This record gives sequence, C-alpha cells and structure tokens, in this order.
Amino acid sequence: MARKRNGVAEEAQRQTRKDILIARKRAQQTRQIRIGAAIVAGLLALVFLFALVNEFVIAPSRPVAIVSDEEITLREWQERVRFERAQRIVLLENQLEAFGGDVGIVQQIAGQAIVELQDAEGLGQTVLNRMIDEVVMRQAAEEHGITVTEEDVDAEIGAAFAYFGGESPTPTPSPTATIMPTPSLTPLPTAVITEEVATLTPAPTATVGPTGTPLPTPTPVSEEAFQETFNEFLGRFRALGVPEETYRDVVRTQLYRERLTEALAEEREVPEEAEQASAFVLSFDSEEEAGEVAQRIEEEGFLTVWNTIRSAPVDPESESTAVANEVLWRTREAIATNLGEEVAEAIFSLPIDTASEVLEQTQADETASYHVVQVSGREVRPLSATELENRKLELLASFIDEQLTGNLILTEFDRGRAPTQPVLDPIFTSPPTATPPLPPQPTVEVEPGGEDSDE
Repeated sequence: MARKRNGVAEEAQRQTRKDILIARKRAQQTRQIRIGAAIVAGLLALVFLFALVNEFVIAPSRPVAIVSDEEITLREWQERVRFERAQRIVLLENQLEAFGGDVGIVQQIAGQAIVELQDAEGLGQTVLNRMIDEVVMRQAAEEHGITVTEEDVDAEIGAAFAYFGGESPTPTPSPTATIMPTPSLTPLPTAVITEEVATLTPAPTATVGPTGTPLPTPTPVSEEAFQETFNEFLGRFRALGVPEETYRDVVRTQLYRERLTEALAEEREVPEEAEQASAFVLSFDSEEEAGEVAQRIEEEGFLTVWNTIRSAPVDPESESTAVANEVLWRTREAIATNLGEEVAEAIFSLPIDTASEVLEQTQADETASYHVVQVSGREVRPLSATELENRKLELLASFIDEQLTGNLILTEFDRGRAPTQPVLDPIFTSPPTATPPLPPQPTVEVEPGGEDSDE
C-alpha cells in the first residue's frame, strides 16, 4: 500500500516537473518573440529616423547640378522654385484685382504663368537652367573683378520702388537730334495710278530730325512710404512661404548679370553701329500671284506696282494676297528674323533701285511665302537701343555656353522633387463666367388688314 502511494507521488512529481519545463519553454519563446519584435520595431524606427534625416538633412544638401565644381543644392533649387511660383501667383492676384475679378481677362493676359504653375516639373527645370547660368555669371564676375555689395542690393530694391535714399533719381541723358531717313514714297489714296512715279524714288540722304521728347523720370518717394510699400510687398511673399533673403538673392543675381553683360560688351568690343538697309517689299502667299506681279514690275516699274498695291482699298472679296511694306533702316539680322534669310541676302546684295526676282521663304510650319524687294538705301548707322541690347545679350548667352562646355554635371536628383507650393488658387483655372444671354426681344404682332398687310 505504501509502495502504491509512493508511485502516485512520484508520478505527480514528474507531471509537475514537466509542466514547469513546458512553462519555462513557453516563457523563453515568449521572451524571444518580444525581443525579436523589439528588434524589428527598433530597426523600423531607425529606418524611419534615417528617412527623416535623409529627407530633411542629407537630401537638401545633395547637389542637383555641379557647375565648375560649384554645387547647386536641392535646398537652394527648391527655395528658388518656391520664389518663382510665389512671384507668378502675386502677379496673377494683382491682375485679378486690377481687372475687377474678371478671371477670363487674367487667363488671356497671363495664361503662360498659369500653365507654368500647373507644370511643376517643367517650371523646376526652367529654374534649374536659369540657376546654372547664374552660377557661371557669378564665377565670371569674380574673374572680372565685379562685386555686388549689400548696399548695391538695397539701392536696386529702393530704385524699384522709386526710393533713392532721399535724393533725386539719376537724370536720364538729354535726348539729342536724331538722324532720320528722308521720307519714302507716300502711298497714293487712289486705287489706280495712271502716271509714272519713278521720280518719287526716295534718296538715301539723311536729314536731321526733331529732338526727341525726354522720358519721364520716376517721382521719388519718402523713406516712410518706401518702407510701408516694401514691407507690404515682402509680406505677400512671406505669406506664400518665401523669405526676404531669397528675394534679395534674385536682385543680387540680376545686378551681376547686368554688370557682367556690360563688361563683356566692352571687353569684346560689341559694335554700336552696323550696316543697315531700307527697302520696299512685296509679299505674297501664292507663287503664281508673285510671278504675275513680277511680270507687271518689268512692264510698269517696281515703285509703280508697289504703290498701286499699297494704295489699293481693302476688298474683302478679293483673292489677292499681295501686301506692300517698307523696311526702314534695319540690320541684316533683323530683316532675316522678320522676312527670312533669302530676303535679307537680297536686300544686302542687290544694287540700289533694282528689283529682285521672286524670293521663296519657307516658314517653320513648312508653308511658303514669296517676296519681291527693291533696295532704296544702304549705309552704316548706329544701332537702336533695342538692337544693341540684343547683341549684348547674345554675347552673354554665347559666353555662358562656352563656359558650360565640359563643366556641367546634372545629377538628376531634382527629378520628382519640384515643389508644388505655394499652390495656385483654383479660381485662376476655373472656366470664366459666361456672358449672360440678352433677354428675348418682344415680337410685334401685326393684325390682319393693318399697314403691314399685303392686302
């Protein structure tokens, strides 16, 4: 009996020991699971932390472009894109206010700004290209000894708001007498010319024209008025997430551009005058009509035909495409831009008062136009302010291209990272309010037998 009780006790002891071992094993497994979960959670936390550090600390410092060992960082590029977006939004808001809230007019006038704001990646690429050019300009400016101080930036900003530090603005140079071309053939008011007008051929002799009207100068404002206006201006940009320093950087870059442009123009001796020509031009959309007019020119003379076409009254039912124009003292480049290289070549090579053959010019859309020209004068003349500025800008663009050759690395780290802030107000992309239809007009009923009756 005692042996049986001892066996039962041993069996119970073994069962208890087994349960203890199982419990220990389960506890160990649970502990391992918890440790594994903690390790996984820790790794996820580290990955998340690394992603945050990478996105907000490391990535913004990575270059999107390298220009001659100088980096344009992601942060710099994104700040500039935000400024460009804010600038366009402020422009649109100003125009909306100026036109009394008429979105349709704003969409017509500033449609390009709206399109650019909707294409974040496209605008970002445009801004990056501009910043690359600006790095080249700053580097070249340093090599030319050009500096832009904070005082220069302050003065430029003040001038933009008509504040000149309590002084009057720099006076515009007094206009001098300009050399004007002798008046050309005056179109006759009649549609048909019955007499030869060859004696009216303009001579290339230049005469002194009247003195030009002085350009208006900005009215200086007080420091208090300037600060109020400027603070309001900056407040609008700050509200869109753009700091003042970004705006100042843009002004500083513009000063570098202007000063480097003038330095390069002086260094490379951009000419301030060039050979220019005046000519009478007949233009056609039809080769057949151009040939018929060329035959008339042989019989009647160029000026007679030109004046007949120029003086003809407008006839909506006419099938003629002939247009008579006069080019007055333009450079070869300007004529080539407007009329094509073939026409420019003829105008600068034909003898004076000699009509050309029919000249064909193919347009960008592969359509053709036809021209007959006669040169009335050629001489070396001073370039207009616009043409001279264009030549300087062409020199700057060519210089930048030279400097970038072999010195530009695009990392493409900007792809997909173009800011979409600040956001364009949906009002600018909404359809304009349709013009309300006119109310129906009352109809007048005529009683039978009245005055309007056929009987």
